[in-house]
Amino acid sequence: MPGSHTLTLVGIDEGAVRAEIPVAGRTRWAIFDPEAQAFYLNIADPAEIVVVDARRPESIARIFAIPSVGPHGLDLDPDSHRLFCACDSGELISLDARSGNVLGRNPLSGSPDVVFFDRVRKRLYVAAGDPGTIDIFDTKSMGKLGTVATEKGAHTFALAPAGDEIYVFLPQSHRAAIYQAVHT
Repeated sequence: MPGSHTLTLVGIDEGAVRAEIPVAGRTRWAIFDPEAQAFYLNIADPAEIVVVDARRPESIARIFAIPSVGPHGLDLDPDSHRLFCACDSGELISLDARSGNVLGRNPLSGSPDVVFFDRVRKRLYVAAGDPGTIDIFDTKSMGKLGTVATEKGAHTFALAPAGDEIYVFLPQSHRAAIYQAVHT
């Protein structure tokens, strides 16, 4: 229903709602930038990222328009201050996290879900359940390093903290797979 979407900020220490902020559409992925003290949240439709200042969490500080349909997965490279936004249209959008300026657009293998940035190897992993792949990008050049086949419907994965393994849930075969990151 129009006008019914909100994001809620909860204070973990006190276990209470700190703020409820109306947004223009359905929320998706959210991340926190500790240096900027800002939350970035994807909104599916209209295609945008809303920015909430953690020091003033009662309203939206800025809105970044996304030039692609359905912002979904989202991650941040804190060193370069870049946001990586994977969109339902099968496109990866790179943005400057401070200004919202679009820095690049890359095609994906399909409609994405989860996005993880490997801070150690400067790699970005983007899962697409259809066709069942993980696209791998070198975030220095934003060149696509390759695509790993997983399984149709596999769109949920986790990146190990050391960045050396990727854990993928395979829904059709009811298994999980572990992929070793390649060092280059």
